[in-house]
Amino acid sequence: MRMAELSTRSGTPVATIKYYQRENILAGGAHSGPNQALYSETHLDRIRLIRGLTEVGGLSVAAVRRVLEAIDSERSLQETFEIAQQSVSATIDPSTVSAEALARVDALTAGWHVSAANPGRLAAARVVDTFAEVGQVDARGWFDRYAAAALLAAEADIDELDARVDRAAKGETVVVGTVLGDKLFSGLRRAAQEHISALRYSVPLDGAPEPAPDQTS
Repeated sequence: MRMAELSTRSGTPVATIKYYQRENILAGGAHSGPNQALYSETHLDRIRLIRGLTEVGGLSVAAVRRVLEAIDSERSLQETFEIAQQSVSATIDPSTVSAEALARVDALTAGWHVSAANPGRLAAARVVDTFAEVGQVDARGWFDRYAAAALLAAEADIDELDARVDRAAKGETVVVGTVLGDKLFSGLRRAAQEHISALRYSVPLDGAPEPAPDQTS
């Protein structure tokens, strides 16, 4: 297909496609004549992936370049996971996180294979510190239940990864699952919060709050 058709089918302006090419996140087409090139379904798929990572996943073009290079490489899946996690994580100086918070996160993830520099470990510890600073108390296993939910989500990610056959498909699933999975989990959590709050704090006709039966199990 020519550039105009690629633009139409992908819903992406020609100027944006050319920008992707200049930024080396989209390969050029096959030359078919002076100032002309032909593009394939592979180009279309890559544009859709780029837009998903930037528009929904919130990645910068630089971050997209890094994760696409990981997808297209022969890196191990473990290395690809590391690159994907770094792309969606803020850089945190370990010295800015309290030892108590790190110890709490390590207790929550006891038995997990987690490196000391894992961005999720550091991010969780910073959140634990912030909870303490604002006076929020884990009164009913709040953090433990979050850890359990995180483990379930991670198992779902890896199960999907195992369903892919070749290295390229697995690499793309690592990146998409990490970047877009964060957004999916966040969205579903918000929907679940509305659901559970409606069950527990339903308001009868007289306007007085009336707890509903616990249906969380």
